[in-house]
Amino acid sequence: MFAIIATGGKQINVEVGKEYFVEKLAGEANGNVIFDQVLMIDGTVGQPLIKGAEVHATIIKQDKAKKVIVFKYRPKKNSKSKYGHRQPYTKVKITDIFLSAKDKAQKEAAIKKDEKPTTTEVNKEIEKVAKPTSSTNEKTTVNNLEEKIVETTTKK
Repeated sequence: MFAIIATGGKQINVEVGKEYFVEKLAGEANGNVIFDQVLMIDGTVGQPLIKGAEVHATIIKQDKAKKVIVFKYRPKKNSKSKYGHRQPYTKVKITDIFLSAKDKAQKEAAIKKDEKPTTTEVNKEIEKVAKPTSSTNEKTTVNNLEEKIVETTTKK
């Protein structure tokens, strides 16, 4: 899936999973950015933009390009000047392309469905099960455990 987005006065043909250099954007490394000026997705062309379409990306780094040397020389005038310029840019990695809000909601629902419980949630469940039922601080021995097991099975 590809899309054409407008950012920084340029139009860029992007694909999911690839990295691109764009004009400097606000944000820091590992931050997320959403491009909402989408001109085209696959074969769907906007008039001029596609309503509701979004391209999600992750900022990889903020940096400056190589220095461009500007040298001005005026013959027979004993006049010359030299200076450089480094253009700032942002390197982004495209993570998702959504044609509409409906597609976005479906993808988020699928991600939530596939999520596994975190280790902290599992540890909390283990602690709940492992807590002793009696409030007294008696030592747990094999005999005590056997008695508790017998009591619980006979109560049913």
